[in-house]
Amino acid sequence: MRTWLALFRPGDWLLLAAAVALTLLAGRALWQGDHPTRVVVRAGGEIVASLPLDRPGRLAVKGPLGLTQIEVEPGRARVATDPGPRQYCVRQGWLTRSGAAAICAPNEVSLQLAGRRDTYDSMAY
Repeated sequence: MRTWLALFRPGDWLLLAAAVALTLLAGRALWQGDHPTRVVVRAGGEIVASLPLDRPGRLAVKGPLGLTQIEVEPGRARVATDPGPRQYCVRQGWLTRSGAAAICAPNEVSLQLAGRRDTYDSMAY
């Protein structure tokens, strides 16, 4: 009894290898996220700052509960401190992908990484 592998010829293996390589290349090219270039900081729904991601910096944003500290390093940003009770935005840590956001809801402060292109998700519809 012959197995299905015995039916493959050298050209079949070559075609299979080319299909796998093309799939991997297409996945890498098409699903690569945009590189973030700036941090957009909002307080009370209004944009209060737009900081570049190519140099380090810190920003204190006033909200209803107190000050939220935003920290920026080349290529990433985070909420360093927040007066909110649960600290969800602080626990998110460093954001590195375009479109990523940290929302400090009780203090009405948020930050989002933005790139050259707009990113869309289910919340954008």
